Amino acid sequence: MELTYQNSLQQRPLRAGIVGGGSGAFIGAVHRMAAQLDGQAVLVAGALSSREAVAHDSAKAWYLQRSYSNFHEMAKQEAAREDGIDFVIVATPNHLHAEVAVAFINAGINVMCEKPLAMNLAEAKAIEAALKEHPVIFGLAHTYTGYPAVHEAKQKIASGELGAIRKVLVEYNQDWLMSALESGPDANKQASWRTDPARSGISCCVGDIGTHAANMVEFMTGETIDQICADLTSFGAGRQLDDDANMLIRLSGGGKGTLVCSQIACGEENALAIRIYGAKAAIEWHQQEPNTLWFTQQGKPRQSLRTAVSLVSEQALHLTRTPGGHPEGILESLAGLYKLFIEDIRRVARDEQPQGGYPGIADGLRGMRFIEAAVSSAEKGACWQII
Repeated sequence: MELTYQNSLQQRPLRAGIVGGGSGAFIGAVHRMAAQLDGQAVLVAGALSSREAVAHDSAKAWYLQRSYSNFHEMAKQEAAREDGIDFVIVATPNHLHAEVAVAFINAGINVMCEKPLAMNLAEAKAIEAALKEHPVIFGLAHTYTGYPAVHEAKQKIASGELGAIRKVLVEYNQDWLMSALESGPDANKQASWRTDPARSGISCCVGDIGTHAANMVEFMTGETIDQICADLTSFGAGRQLDDDANMLIRLSGGGKGTLVCSQIACGEENALAIRIYGAKAAIEWHQQEPNTLWFTQQGKPRQSLRTAVSLVSEQALHLTRTPGGHPEGILESLAGLYKLFIEDIRRVARDEQPQGGYPGIADGLRGMRFIEAAVSSAEKGACWQII
């Protein structure tokens, strides 16, 4: 039996494009795999590098149908094509996020953007303004919010199982910047731009991974971090931006906590972990063991809730792909965001309201305010700052 598909968003995989992420990049390949994991999208076009030869060679390696020398050309031509892309992935260094996102938003193309949203709050607000004029679907790639266990935790807190949130401990530690990888003739590309204020912005560690930790707090609890007291340090010799941060935080619901992030913590790989203590119960989750959510009620034994075994919330089940005992990782988590993002694109095409469930423009704006407040607090001697 031969199957035929109409050129309708409801009857075919979505066509995706990507800007940045070509040869030598890390996150581009992750997005390429994650966006296509569930068979709901296919990557067909890209402007994969600011260097034309690298862009075209990368496009050939990925078997893309169309390769562009720059993203302005890509946005214009894809918007004009009958078979143009339905959404674009922004996988460039930070300093290009806003310009790329706005170009595609203005062309009427949905956007999934890497975090942080932009170089600064002013650029972030420019993206927000473009979205108000051209209300396309916009997602922000806080990758770790796609795990089923994270959604289970979010639902437990929202339903009141933990009671009022009293204390949050969140940390995100790595060790890959212990050495000056950004220096010398064989400088690491990822380290080079992340430690460069002209391409990364006013922060390295806080902007790169601290924003993930802050977003996880807000995503799980449903509250906002309203005030922070931050101590930022650059331990790397000659390094212009922070590689370590320690913060006190105050939540909108009255809870308090700490946020620690470091890229010079010897022996740490990608150790994002969060503990949330409520008036009735507590949860604990570790990104390096993402299929396990620890849940403890007062006076009862600690419970290990496992993906595909004992998670029960609707969204957690919706994002679970494999039977119990089969580990899911960063690709599946990011694919979870794409799953929800693509479902919203299809909903809007049916004149239905988007449902969300993934980080968006509001999270991006809060992330930029968080970065700026952290840097300002540190510059003033770790004074409390309102976000």
